[in-house]
Amino acid sequence: MRSIKVLAVALCAGMVMTGCNNFQKGAAIGAAGGAALGAVVGKIAGNTVVGAAVGTAVGAGTGALIGRHMDKVKKQAEAVQNAQVQEIEDANGFKGVKVTFDSGILFATNSSTLSSSANSCITQIANVLNQNSDVDVAIFGHTDSTGNDAINDPLSLKRAQAVEKSLKSKGVSTIKRVEGQGSHNPVADNSTAEGKKQNRRVEVYMYASEQMVKEAEAGTLK
Repeated sequence: MRSIKVLAVALCAGMVMTGCNNFQKGAAIGAAGGAALGAVVGKIAGNTVVGAAVGTAVGAGTGALIGRHMDKVKKQAEAVQNAQVQEIEDANGFKGVKVTFDSGILFATNSSTLSSSANSCITQIANVLNQNSDVDVAIFGHTDSTGNDAINDPLSLKRAQAVEKSLKSKGVSTIKRVEGQGSHNPVADNSTAEGKKQNRRVEVYMYASEQMVKEAEAGTLK
């Protein structure tokens, strides 16, 4: 186990230095033993770890195929208007995609009702998800630090649930997790107006489903 952890740290350092693509990262992750490395990478990257651990180490080929597949998903997501798209590590160490929407695009101040202008954004991300039914989804809502937890925690959850409801109405059936995180996970400085704006957001995570893992293990994932 100690040798796996050492290898995991070494691989993490190598990934940062080389800037390899998802296919290459996936191969390295698979070789190291997915779940253990995924936890390490997730903490280093500062990402919320999503997904359910597969429970056993996967082969290099499995990780590589999933990484290559998620490269395609990321490219599709990058076409969504008003969305910030990033790579993430899921709970298994596989590559995933995080799509972030500034809540000002989706909601009025202190509201959890989607604005009329939000429909286009939600429709576009729904199209990506419906084209990739082997991708599982998690939705997290966030607020800035204005107010208190009694206000912010339920507001962030209601916003995440509003996005969930809209996606489901557009045919998305792979949402596995919906959370409101209030102001507890800021990405910017809450002492500035710009920082608060960045912290008011909804994040849509896309990561490998059990189906995708099985297809990758069988070598049939494209």
